[in-house]
Amino acid sequence: MNATPKSSRQAPPILVTGAAGRVGAVGRTVTELLLKQGKAVRAMVRNEDERAQALRDMGASVVAGNLLDLDSMHRVIAGCETMYFGMSISDDYLAATVNTAAIAKHHGVKAFINMSQMTVSQMSITETTTSPQHKLHWLAEQALNWSGLPVVHVRPTVFLEGFFLTFSSDSVTESNQIRLPLGEGKTSPIAAEDVARSVATLLANPEPHIGKIYHLTGPQSENMHFFAQEYSKALGRTITFQDIPVEPWRDELLERGLPVHLVNHLATMADLHRAGRYDRMSDDVLKLTGQTPLSVHEFVRKNAATFTPRTRER
Repeated sequence: MNATPKSSRQAPPILVTGAAGRVGAVGRTVTELLLKQGKAVRAMVRNEDERAQALRDMGASVVAGNLLDLDSMHRVIAGCETMYFGMSISDDYLAATVNTAAIAKHHGVKAFINMSQMTVSQMSITETTTSPQHKLHWLAEQALNWSGLPVVHVRPTVFLEGFFLTFSSDSVTESNQIRLPLGEGKTSPIAAEDVARSVATLLANPEPHIGKIYHLTGPQSENMHFFAQEYSKALGRTITFQDIPVEPWRDELLERGLPVHLVNHLATMADLHRAGRYDRMSDDVLKLTGQTPLSVHEFVRKNAATFTPRTRER
């Protein structure tokens, strides 16, 4: 009997954690992109719900698990050689990273694509920030490097979906102002879809990238007055930037029920923006994907409905 040619054997699935995020989120978009390439994908979700079913409908193999749970992560990782690790902002971030890494090492994972943050590039054994999350990301990278796993670190800068959409859409809609505590510092925000395209590229062919670090930014580093002009062009009406103090903004986020750990992280990001620490540029997205990342103008135009007042029905 002839052996089955290697090329025709079923390739091990690529594991994507955090796959059940909202439409447009990194994990979900990575899953979509890999499936479109014909890759087998094991999509990890926290709960069995309609989002998990949507992933199945796309063609992914869905498995429920908890990044902090030993038994469930064995089920999630076993049989996968390439994986993406991403987790939302949490005070459990370091424990989840180490737990996942230990099990990945046990199962002989050959490529571990780790989602980090670009501020880590400004940190060291003697330099940190006031954000506990930044410290957890830095420690997680250290632990992964010590683990001996074949790791690729992906460090995006601030996401457009956060400050430039979630935290600005109300003020733009109601008063044609971007009201954020970002001061006069420059920033180079990136869209989640560009981060996802970069990650999908790494997962599809990880071997040349093992041991490397990729810094992902948008195509422009400018201050918020410049970006207000980009909003204006995209929306067809005048949008201005209004700087606001960090502390009242932080208090407002807490009043809205956001977790303290997350709010402390966001407040630190605002302080670092004001200090010019987000003035960063890299062409790694273009190098990895062959495409220029989305600009603020393009992003706002794509999300114009979110920034546009609803017309009242008569």
